[in-house]
Amino acid sequence: MRPILLLTALTTISILGFGQKKSAIGFSFNLTDFQTPTDIKNTSLHDVLKSGDWHKGSRLEPGFSVSYWKGLTNHLDVSARYNGVFGSTSFSNLTNKANSLDYFNELEAALHARALKQTAVINPFLTAGLGIGNYWQNFGLAPYAPLGVGIEVNIANEAFIHILANYRLSFDNKKSPNNLFYSLGVSQNLSRPKPKVVPPPPVPVVVNIDRDNDGVVDSIDACPDVAGVAILKGCPDKDGDGIADKDDKCPEVAGLAKYQGCPIPDTDKDGVNDEEDKCPSEPGVVRYQGCPIPDTDNDGVNDEEDKCPNLPGVKENQGCPVIKEEIKKKVELAARNIYFATGSSKLLAKSNKGLNEVVKVLNDDPGMKLAIDGHTDNTGKAEKNQILSEARAAAVKNYLVSKGIDQSRLTSAGYGQDQPIADNKTAAGKAKNRRVELKLSYYITTN
Repeated sequence: MRPILLLTALTTISILGFGQKKSAIGFSFNLTDFQTPTDIKNTSLHDVLKSGDWHKGSRLEPGFSVSYWKGLTNHLDVSARYNGVFGSTSFSNLTNKANSLDYFNELEAALHARALKQTAVINPFLTAGLGIGNYWQNFGLAPYAPLGVGIEVNIANEAFIHILANYRLSFDNKKSPNNLFYSLGVSQNLSRPKPKVVPPPPVPVVVNIDRDNDGVVDSIDACPDVAGVAILKGCPDKDGDGIADKDDKCPEVAGLAKYQGCPIPDTDKDGVNDEEDKCPSEPGVVRYQGCPIPDTDNDGVNDEEDKCPNLPGVKENQGCPVIKEEIKKKVELAARNIYFATGSSKLLAKSNKGLNEVVKVLNDDPGMKLAIDGHTDNTGKAEKNQILSEARAAAVKNYLVSKGIDQSRLTSAGYGQDQPIADNKTAAGKAKNRRVELKLSYYITTN
């Protein structure tokens, strides 16, 4: 726990910082070698150097860092950094951990002792710190101590290049072996020197004359004979729009400088000013950003009142085309010849001829819609009659769909015994009330 506590303390110090010293945030590219220290331990440094394996790219794990640097003194920095390391199977073999991660997370804090002042262009330094890494599943945390050397290159005190080489001593070799860490990065200086305070020049002694008594002396008053306000160099501003009356083309009405003191114009007088009006020369409405209500099909009926906005029609038919009388009669005749089995929604075959005529009408005009309404007489219970009327209307709809009519063009509804067209006291009246009505339109209608 002690390394973790010390790491926390160093990180806190790095975040708080001191004084006016360098403060920078950086990014670096890293290479980590978990194999070479183990080879040295198992053989010798001489044998490892002689073999040449230590510099092979295959044993270097790539990664990156995001870091924060803070200058404590002219010769001492503290940093906190997050390292991301892309691992490999060789790490699992070294730690005998089959469940090691493919991506390692590390967090470390370190002190850096520079040989020269922080303003030096090239500045070697020594580094030491504490870190902790997660190298295998289930939060296998392993503390370590980075010890090493580096070089800092100061670029006009705006940015810094850091070259770093660490030997990282592991405190838990079962989770992570000792390793070598190489880093090349750049950081951006966040600190800025305080600007030098230049004392103002001495105020010249002048005789203050203010003819209009507005508190602005005549020597700097652009309107010395008319009382005004200091912010406008002594000129008045009747409408309070921040534009002096002498420069304001609308001095009685508040406006904008870009319109020489006048309000934003509304050329078409539709209540939407030209800056917000997409049709500034044509009167419109606010909800269409100053443009007229559109008429997509150009039939003289605007889209808000047009039941068929994409199909040219006539105003008398709510913007939809007028259905020819002979077509209406053909569909009404088909409706009078729809038959069902008694007390059932089973459609009888003698209904097909008329319904096939309806199919032809709908195929001839793909824009046309059809509402199918089922009705019954008052024989039996009202609840059952309601269900029967709905089922009969649905049966007609299903027949038309089976003949290729898209069901989006069809609606079906049942009204039971609630809308009789004849007296239910007679057999003839009941026969008329047992019916299916077919209503053509160019839009879906509901009762």
